[in-house]
Amino acid sequence: MNGTSCTSCKKKSKQQRRNGNRANTGQSVTSTLSKKQQAILNAPVKLGDEVLVTIHGIGSSGEGVGRVDDFTVFVPFALPGETVKVSINMVKKTYATGRLLEIVTMAPNRIDPRCDLYGFCGGCQLQHITYEGQLSLKTQKVKDVIERIGHQNPELVKPALGPKEPWAYRNKMQMPVGGTKGNIQMGFYAMGSHDIVQGTNCPIQDEGNNIIAQACYQIAKEFDIEPYDEHTGKGVLRHVIGRIGQSGWMIILVTATEHLPHQEKWVEKLTERVPQVETIVHNVNGKRTNVILGPKNTVLYGDGTITDHIKDLRFTLSPHSFFQVNPEQTTVLYDQALAYADLKGNETVIDAYCGTGTISLFLAHKAKHVIGIEIVEPAIINARENAQRNGYDNTEFIVADAAVEMPKLYKAGVRPDVIVFDPIRAGCKEEVLTSAAGMEPKRIVYVSCNPATMARDIEILTHYGYELQEVQPVDMFPMTAHVEAVALLTRSEATQ
Repeated sequence: MNGTSCTSCKKKSKQQRRNGNRANTGQSVTSTLSKKQQAILNAPVKLGDEVLVTIHGIGSSGEGVGRVDDFTVFVPFALPGETVKVSINMVKKTYATGRLLEIVTMAPNRIDPRCDLYGFCGGCQLQHITYEGQLSLKTQKVKDVIERIGHQNPELVKPALGPKEPWAYRNKMQMPVGGTKGNIQMGFYAMGSHDIVQGTNCPIQDEGNNIIAQACYQIAKEFDIEPYDEHTGKGVLRHVIGRIGQSGWMIILVTATEHLPHQEKWVEKLTERVPQVETIVHNVNGKRTNVILGPKNTVLYGDGTITDHIKDLRFTLSPHSFFQVNPEQTTVLYDQALAYADLKGNETVIDAYCGTGTISLFLAHKAKHVIGIEIVEPAIINARENAQRNGYDNTEFIVADAAVEMPKLYKAGVRPDVIVFDPIRAGCKEEVLTSAAGMEPKRIVYVSCNPATMARDIEILTHYGYELQEVQPVDMFPMTAHVEAVALLTRSEATQ
């Protein structure tokens, strides 16, 4: 009996433990959640909630920024000064996003967007605000990062410079192709996805690009071309690219296949329907990638290049050549960089991240010697060609990572009077900044497509004896949330 009793006790003990665990599950679930999960659980808004939000600022992608019980809520298409009703569609640890349901209090600078696809196409984010309002928001955006990230006086930021006409400015168009054979789609990607919004008439594109897009779309339908499917990697036509130069227009047809069906007919119909075309190129990109152009080009018509100008500088552009998409504002941006450089004719200048040498040649017009550094070899080849084409023999272009080359130049005793930075969105590597500061240039001019990383780098440079003098935002991309900026830093008197 004792044995039976003991077995029974053991069974009872196990059952009691199981019951106890079940009873404690509700109490212990919170303790097993991660801090991130607990934060989401304790957030003042929940998925599906409908709440009123007062918008006080603008986010990096153009969305309105507001708060609910001191919790940040991002609302696309809402404007500062507005009170809006939103449906919460995502909750994270430190913020939520909401879908705009109703504008309760409307901002005075809200307007109707010009484009019928606005809100579906992901290309523009600010068509619902007056252009004066856009410039004001972009100025404030730069001020915010200069103060919050750069720890500098925001009053050093000047009002953003915009073009006379904020529409039809883009000289380059890249349209993805999708859909199915017999139902081809061509347009732009929808917001936050790679779904194609059908449309070949974009109001921020140069009208020439709209003509190219409409012609290519119609010809692709007439030939029943199979569109590329990025999910399966099958199909033919991937992208249509248009470039508008001063000498003529370039059309690039990007396929996943080595062969472009009806190749001769494409040339015949395009030259007939788009008489301004100077060259037609077939580019092959067989890789399953988000990169648009592949390495292989076959020229179908013309010589594969067009010519464009920035002021008195002439540039020959091939399919892979980088060139700013807004010619008018490019001049404004580069003129500002040149003004900050304040060259008198005897200076040595380093242009880090020089690309194809556009800023370098602006500088070479007034400097004694310009050294351009760029890691992309084809860009340096173009830079050397551009220098030769424009008659500048006071330039030197080096293929190298600026983070590697700048310390080498410093050790070699190079001491430039001015250093110009024009990095990618990630900004400068710290080795570049420390080497630049070690060279002790009188002025550093920072050209940026991402004011947030520029502000970070400015803060670093101030620790090496440089003082921020001024920041000039330049609106290169009206109707979008993007803004570029040029900053001037000088050596502080204490370090001279």
